Amino acid sequence: MEVRDSQVLAAMSHPLRRRLLDMLKLDGPATASVLAEKTGQAVGNVSHHLKVLSGAGLVVEAPELARDRRERWWRRPSGTLSWATSDFAGDPVAEVAETVSLDRQMTLSRGWLSEMETAPEQWCDAWFSSDAWMRLTPAELAELNDRVSALFEEFGAKAAADPSTEREPVFVFGRGFRAQP
Repeated sequence: MEVRDSQVLAAMSHPLRRRLLDMLKLDGPATASVLAEKTGQAVGNVSHHLKVLSGAGLVVEAPELARDRRERWWRRPSGTLSWATSDFAGDPVAEVAETVSLDRQMTLSRGWLSEMETAPEQWCDAWFSSDAWMRLTPAELAELNDRVSALFEEFGAKAAADPSTEREPVFVFGRGFRAQP
C-alpha cells in the first residue's frame, strides 16, 4: 500500500499502532483482546487504536472469523506499507513518521544485538548486517529500492506458499540515501 495521505501516515506513525500493524501482518487476523494480551495493553486502548487504523484503511474487519456479533476480528490488507517523504513536502507528519520508523528499526536492531548471547546458534550464524557506498543516479537508487522491495516481497511470501515449514519472525529493513563518508 503506497501511503499518500498524511492522515494515514499519522495513523500508522504511533508506536503502538505500528506494533499492532506488525503483529497483524506477521501473525494474521486477531481480536483486540488477543492483541492486548500480546502487547500488555488494556483491551480498550488497543480497540481505540484499531479503530484509528481502520479509519485510515490500514486494517479491516474480518467478520467471517467472529463467533458471535460482539466479537470483532481485524486483519491487514495485503501488501507492504511504503511512503516517500517527497510526497509530503513541508508536512511535519512525514518527519515524525520517518523518525518513528527509524527509532523502531534501531530499537529492533539493538534488541537483537542484546539477545544474541542467548539466541540459538543457527540464528546467530544466519543474521546479517551490511552496508555499502555506491555512486548512483537518483534513477538507479530508485531501481535499487524497487529490487530490494521485490526481494522483501518474495521472501515474505514463502510462509504463505509453504505453511508446513516452521519459520520464525525476522525483521529486515533497508535504507538508501545520498550521503558523504
